[in-house]
Amino acid sequence: MDVSLLDRARTGDGDAFEELIGPYRRELLVHCYRSLGSMHDAEDVLQEVLMSAWRAIDRFDGRSLRAWLYRIATNRCLNHRRDESRRPQPASLPTQGVAASGITNADDPWWLEPYPDALLEPVELGPEARYDARESIALSFIAGLQHLPAQQRSVLMLRDVLGFPANEAAEILGTTTTSVNSALTRARAGFRPDRTPDQVTGPHSPQEAAVVERFVEAFQLGDLDSVLELLSDDACLSMPPEPIQCNGPAAIVDFLQQRRFWGPELTLLSTRANNQPAFVYYLPDPTDRMPRASGVIVLTIVDDHVSTLTRFGGRDIIARFGLPLALPGAPS
Repeated sequence: MDVSLLDRARTGDGDAFEELIGPYRRELLVHCYRSLGSMHDAEDVLQEVLMSAWRAIDRFDGRSLRAWLYRIATNRCLNHRRDESRRPQPASLPTQGVAASGITNADDPWWLEPYPDALLEPVELGPEARYDARESIALSFIAGLQHLPAQQRSVLMLRDVLGFPANEAAEILGTTTTSVNSALTRARAGFRPDRTPDQVTGPHSPQEAAVVERFVEAFQLGDLDSVLELLSDDACLSMPPEPIQCNGPAAIVDFLQQRRFWGPELTLLSTRANNQPAFVYYLPDPTDRMPRASGVIVLTIVDDHVSTLTRFGGRDIIARFGLPLALPGAPS
């Protein structure tokens, strides 16, 4: 750490403060995202974290700036999640006759949002980390974290994701090493991501690329048989914040047909989210036929099949991927 920068920041030099904390911005955003499951919430909380750090920089003890920032971020995330009034109660599906159609209430938290790969960068992991950076950003991992109690989630993130030693994690959380170890044991026992890392096809691998290419072609052609072949037997589709989960290839294909999420009028532009293949999809506007961005689809690929499709809507989510909200021209 540059001591001269710290001294200047302590005297109120905003530029020095920005230079001091700049290298940690993106990893703190990822930390907030893991804790909250929502990019929108993570961005808001990060601003609170930076403001708190600016106000308290003169009281920073000068030891580990990174651990100090993580302490502020972790506590801000805990406070955010304690305030349940921030989240309205999610809708739910009627239960009668729904499961028989292959549609059930969604397992994923309804506030789940994707994280653009363009905002990811290498993060320093401690020697005790049990997950690598790829594993710990996967959508199923983020969704699984949301089901843990807040304190257990924070401990698991600090210890198993970032690799902080138990004593440093305890200092960050303002508790004891014994409490940290106890919470970690419970968190590990209760943490159940939908997919384990060794099940998922490696990112950017030729195998993943081949499945994605076949998926795009079948999806844009509306090729029912090819889509069915690409979906695994236990495939599911969810659409946060809608309370819908389609289970099984037949239910997924039927739902996609009903919602017009495929076919010749559809345009897909490739991107990546949560270190997984993703697409922004475009449908013609009914008024002028111009293709406009309608949502983001994130794929989980296991072996040679698509096991999960997660669809997200909303202009703010789409805009984070840096792709246009409308395409020039109209389909012929």
